[in-house]
This record gives sequence, C-alpha cells and structure tokens, in this order.
Amino acid sequence: MTSDTVGFAILGPGIVADLHQRAIEANADVGARLVAVGYHNAARFAEIEGRFGAPCLSEADLLAHPGVDVICICTPSHQHAAQTIAAARTGKHVLVEKPMAIALADADAMIAACQQAGVKLAVTVQRRAEPLFQRVARAIRAGDLGTLTHAVVTVPYTRNDAYFAQADWRGTWAGDGGGVLMNQGIHLIDLLVWYMGDPVSIQAQAATLSRPIEVEDTLVATLRFANGALATVAATTTAEPGFPHRIEIYGTGGGIQIEGEAVVRWSLLDPARAKVEPPQMGAPAATGAGSDPRGIAATGHAAMFRDFIAAVREDRAPLVDGAEGRRSLAAVLAIYRAAGLNAC
Repeated sequence: MTSDTVGFAILGPGIVADLHQRAIEANADVGARLVAVGYHNAARFAEIEGRFGAPCLSEADLLAHPGVDVICICTPSHQHAAQTIAAARTGKHVLVEKPMAIALADADAMIAACQQAGVKLAVTVQRRAEPLFQRVARAIRAGDLGTLTHAVVTVPYTRNDAYFAQADWRGTWAGDGGGVLMNQGIHLIDLLVWYMGDPVSIQAQAATLSRPIEVEDTLVATLRFANGALATVAATTTAEPGFPHRIEIYGTGGGIQIEGEAVVRWSLLDPARAKVEPPQMGAPAATGAGSDPRGIAATGHAAMFRDFIAAVREDRAPLVDGAEGRRSLAAVLAIYRAAGLNAC
C-alpha cells in the first residue's frame, strides 16, 4: 500500500461481490482501487473479468499479488475462516462478509491470525456504518431513551426455491451455518446487540415450514439482557412477497421505530432534553432486501470501506473489527442452541 492507493481484491464473485465493487468505486477519492477478483474455476475467468473489469486469478495468485493490500472475502460462509487466516499469513488486511464464520472457534482463529500477522480484520455488518443507525446508537448512549426496557426485531423476508438452488451449499448447516437468522437476520441481530448489549438468557423456537432446505426458514426468540430488558426476534424467508425488516428500541424515556432504512417514529417523553436531534421521518420503506437479496444500497458498504481504509492508514481498529463482528455470530448461535438446532 502506498500513501495514495489501497489495492483491493474480491475473493468470490457472488451476489454480494457487486456491493464490494461499488464500495471500492465509491472510495476512489481516498485511493481505493480494484486490483483483481479471485475464483476457483479458471473456466469462468474471462466471464468474471468482463463483469468486474479486473483480472480474475486463482486464490493462491490473489494472495501472492504484490498490488493487493486488502482481501474482500465474499465466498460461502463456511470458507471465510480458512481464507481469512490464509490472507493474514500473506500480510493482507481482510474485510470479510457476514457471518464472519459459522462457528465461534473459527471466528476466534480468524481474530488471532490477524492479530499475529499485524493486519486489520473487519466484518461487513454495514448498517453500523450508516449515519441513521449511528444516530440511534448515540441517542441510546446519551440516555435520550432513558433506561432501555424492550426491543423488537422483525424480518419478514422471502427467498424462493430458486435462490436456494443457486448453489449446493445454500440452505445447509455445513455450508451456510444456518438459515434466515444466520444469513438475513444477522444484520438486525448485530444492531440489537450493539444497542442493547449481549443477551444473557434466550428462549427460542424454529422450524422449516416452506423451503426445501436443512436449515430454518422461520424462527422466533425472546432475549433477556443484563439490565433486565427483553427483546423479541421474529424472522422468516416464507413471507411472500417479502416485506421490509423492522427494529424497534424502547425505554423509560421514549422509543424509536425503524422500518427498512428509515425512521418511522422517534418519540421521546421529554424531547426538549434530548441530546441527539431526531432525523427526518422516512416514507414507508420499500421491500428492499425483503424480496430480493440484491435490494441493498451500497451506502453502508461504502462507509465501511472508507472507515477501513482510514483504519489501515491510521493503524487503529476498524468500526466493526473481529471482536465486534463475533458478537452477532455468538448471539445467533446462542439463539440456535436455545431452539435446539444443529448449529456449529
């Protein structure tokens, strides 16, 4: 890496790789550039090169490339740990897609490998980088909502049979590590633990009601936090035609309701004493990712990439480092255990 440029490589050309490419392009003004894309099948290299406008290389060649400073890991979830560790051992910084791994032992090994190699590790739970969700966090920390007492997470998504048929690892415990909660709901679980803290007790039930998959397509859970606050989580990929997710946070001083990426209600008991100014209320949310996994704006990824570039240059922890990324994985796995599911 020079003072002017940061060379990125994308390992895995799946759906989420497009968001990473757009995030790199959005940060060209701070030196980000896409150097190469990695894939395991040489027969597809020409197609992938045409799609991304960058050379396509094997994983080994990608890791050995002297112009690559950061590896963006966009491969199936079960591959994240080994690929992160390999990248760290070659001195590459790592931005890994959620979930960072499918087992806590793997997450810990990833964190240790990056620490030992002196490289940065960040997990792309990108809503933490969005100004709206950061504003909510500031309001909570400032006490604008009083003592937190209750939260609600709702993920009424749809993913059809064709989505799961795209690859043989989708919808499996060994490849995906879980279903709706691990793959779609983890973003909202990440916000929940960021706002409320890590849960101390959990009750849950899960089922596979509609999709031809091993893992759950529907799950409900109740969580208790250290201060006694309670939360409910309800998630499914069977809700046709797909609806926007919601997160609601309530306390003794008020509450905030968010639908999709917009605040629909920010009500405080004593607005005059608020330390954080509420945002403009949003219009009813589009279904977004609720009906289409591509229905995600690149703004959160772009903000995470910008923070990561600064973290590398300033030698500081990124916004969501390995330890923070581990928290949402730990919560999801704890919910699975409470539901009696066969999670790692």
